[in-house]
Amino acid sequence: MKFSVAKDKLLEGLQTVQNVVSTRTTLPILSNVLIRAEDGALHFTTNDLDVGMSCSVEAKIEKPGGTTIPARRLAGIVKELPASEVNVEVDGKNVASLSCGPSFFKMHCLPEDEFPALPKLDKAKAFTLHQKALKEALRKTSYGISTDETRYVLNGILFSFKENKLTLVATDGRRLALVDIESEFPRSNEVDVVIPAKCITELQRILGEEGDVKLAVGENHVSFEAGGKLLVSKLIEGNYPNYRQVIPAESRERITIERELFLNAVRRVSLLSSDKSNSVKLIFTKNNLEIAANTPDIGEAHESLAISYKTKDFSVAFNPTFLMDPLRALTEDEIHLEVSDEMSPGVIKVNTPFLYVLMPMRIS
Repeated sequence: MKFSVAKDKLLEGLQTVQNVVSTRTTLPILSNVLIRAEDGALHFTTNDLDVGMSCSVEAKIEKPGGTTIPARRLAGIVKELPASEVNVEVDGKNVASLSCGPSFFKMHCLPEDEFPALPKLDKAKAFTLHQKALKEALRKTSYGISTDETRYVLNGILFSFKENKLTLVATDGRRLALVDIESEFPRSNEVDVVIPAKCITELQRILGEEGDVKLAVGENHVSFEAGGKLLVSKLIEGNYPNYRQVIPAESRERITIERELFLNAVRRVSLLSSDKSNSVKLIFTKNNLEIAANTPDIGEAHESLAISYKTKDFSVAFNPTFLMDPLRALTEDEIHLEVSDEMSPGVIKVNTPFLYVLMPMRIS
């Protein structure tokens, strides 16, 4: 195999696929990137057996072929090269020689036929979504993914294709984020799948602001194709809990608050909440919302916001990080906070199909 390629093109291809590479793997070849040179292009593939990624860049191919090279080491070398053309040649003993200007490197490779191929999705259900819409929906939900491995089914996002809309749901049992995206598909394509967190992270990297993403759901795998990049992942097995039952049917109060003001106030006050009592209190009185934190061995903080509120005084406490996460992810100027009493969940809504449910904290 022999080819030459612009440094920035080579780096772009490696950086697209290298995040999939596992740092803790018992199979050395999974630390490598498969590079195939053919038809005027370099094709890069990485695979950790759960998530796989491939993409292509233009190159001058003198001799077609393929090999696998340690991915992170190669990316590290290419990053440091001077900006010019990179020449790569792999000999019959699977040793790669890389030269660029005055720099020269030799690396030991592993044969391409040992590299696990990305799974093929036969009889898959196909969907097309706008990249921007999916990217925004993931931003508004992904922070809600659970990291508790004992509840494995919550370690991802539910993609529920029903009645010409895609509903994305993420929950860790203490809060829940939900977004709907309008999408047309035949009834026979209706399906619920849970996509793992690592795939979600990579998907957010490859999605752009323009064009469509093609989604295919197979029996055990899902694939996303966008902008010449292909991402394939195993699905999380198991039944996602019935998320509808934790969404309050209605709340007693609906208060409109300026999102940025609210976020900044909660962030400042939370500086005096402790890891132990990790909570901030929202105190509602006539036309006023007081945000307070009180930690006996540290101190206390209060901040007031003017709001439109007329009914009885009450207070409710929330985890400040969980309260700030959706405020950071949203872009709308105003949010609607729905609350009932100190024991009921709080709900954050905006004027788009988004919903966030947050369980209150009990404070003695």
